[in-house]
Amino acid sequence: MIAVIGDIHGCYFTLTELYQEIKNKYPDVQVYSVGDLVDRGNKSYEVVEFILDNKILFTPGNHDYMFYYFFKEPSSVFARSWVFNGSEATLQSYDDHGEKLFEHIEILKKAPLYFDTPDCFITHAGISKEYENILDPSFKDDFTPLYELINKDFSSDRGVLWLRGKALNIGKLQIMGHTKHQEITLDEEANAIYIDTGAYVGNKLSAVIVDNEQIVDVIDVKTHLNDII
Repeated sequence: MIAVIGDIHGCYFTLTELYQEIKNKYPDVQVYSVGDLVDRGNKSYEVVEFILDNKILFTPGNHDYMFYYFFKEPSSVFARSWVFNGSEATLQSYDDHGEKLFEHIEILKKAPLYFDTPDCFITHAGISKEYENILDPSFKDDFTPLYELINKDFSSDRGVLWLRGKALNIGKLQIMGHTKHQEITLDEEANAIYIDTGAYVGNKLSAVIVDNEQIVDVIDVKTHLNDII
């Protein structure tokens, strides 16, 4: 059994309340996040510190990569995109924590692009249905070709950081964020759950409790206004 939290986007107070609710109900559960820890909300620095302090495992989101590339490869598409995607709030949150900035971006970049757990397959944006034309159908018996494709294709618009199109049914429950919904949403055809419920737009931050590819509980917290105002 694991818990998976949706896109956090700098919503620190909301995250801490949700995490406490998860741990109150499931004290020993390992907590994951689908990424997009930073940008848009007011407390990106505090979110990353909390994630690290509480040993929450996470896949990086496109916003986390944009943050990294802005400082490491400023001419890249990732870096140029960041200017238009909530960078101001993130930079402000690090105003008094400059010594931590480069430590954090290195940690964000080194995080795995996927987690293949006994309970589910976790990525930021999901596995593209376009991969159906690339992978031999036998990949469902051995995910090695899928792992290789994920790591090779992460920067494309069908990759696990950016996908907005249809997800592929990989023969295992997928949990992902990135594409915002008002409520946690199931794509039955893809056997995929979208858990980004728009914390940074004032809706809520959500988590699913997953056990052996079954959603056994949903926990969510209304966005704290001091995270976004």
